Amino acid sequence: MRIVLKIAYDGSKFYGFQRQPDVRTVEGELLNALRKLGVIGDPKEARFQGASRTDRGVSAFFNVVAFNTENPKLAVPRILNHQLRDVWVLGIAEVPEDFHPRFYARGKTYRYYLLDEGFDIDAMRDCGFLFMGEHNFSNFARLERGKNPVRRITDLKIAKQNDIVVIEISGESFLWEMVRRIVTALKLCGLGVLGMNEIREMLELKVKRKLPPAPAENLVLWRIEYENLRFEIDEYSLEKAKKEFFERYKLAAVRASLFRDFYAGLP
Repeated sequence: MRIVLKIAYDGSKFYGFQRQPDVRTVEGELLNALRKLGVIGDPKEARFQGASRTDRGVSAFFNVVAFNTENPKLAVPRILNHQLRDVWVLGIAEVPEDFHPRFYARGKTYRYYLLDEGFDIDAMRDCGFLFMGEHNFSNFARLERGKNPVRRITDLKIAKQNDIVVIEISGESFLWEMVRRIVTALKLCGLGVLGMNEIREMLELKVKRKLPPAPAENLVLWRIEYENLRFEIDEYSLEKAKKEFFERYKLAAVRASLFRDFYAGLP
């Protein structure tokens, strides 16, 4: 039987998704739990595959892993979540044997969270509009050898949530560091450092300089689109995840308020 899991994780606790020796990764955490429970043995034989190999520090609210198992009764969210730390299984589904979570994906959406530094939101949106559609993103990515730099952005939204600016970018697929470099460009547009002409020139490859990527910790893989894939939601696991999410939110919110007062209290 081939199983897919919808997972979320706190990327600040891991050295990225993909397994690496001697460091903690999302894939390693999942494989340890699946092996301990006897759900899978050798990952290669089980055809264990992930949809997105997020970088160190990047979180996910919706990533997907798939594997074959002869013991599906233990591959359920409420059992797995008791074995996992900083990773939450939010849904499960059975899929055909040829299902690959990366190649079957029809699109992805990322969210990036910025503290509002007095940004001109209209200027950010104007610059963001230029990224829509199909472009050569060589100047907005860390290119891997032989990788096609042409990608299509299907949607880009910028919204204010109190003192936070949320940039949401959707596309069919993304290059390495592409979203974080676009975020850097939008931030500089919001600060008046870059304008639409500079963005056009970068997209037309008329300049050789590349902007640095924004920090990874504020980036979230928010959603992956699949056709005809419906996850079964375990209510117990959902409530457990909500409680743990709230505890992390509470801690971060209090600490943020503390340092905001530190900042405001200085002469």
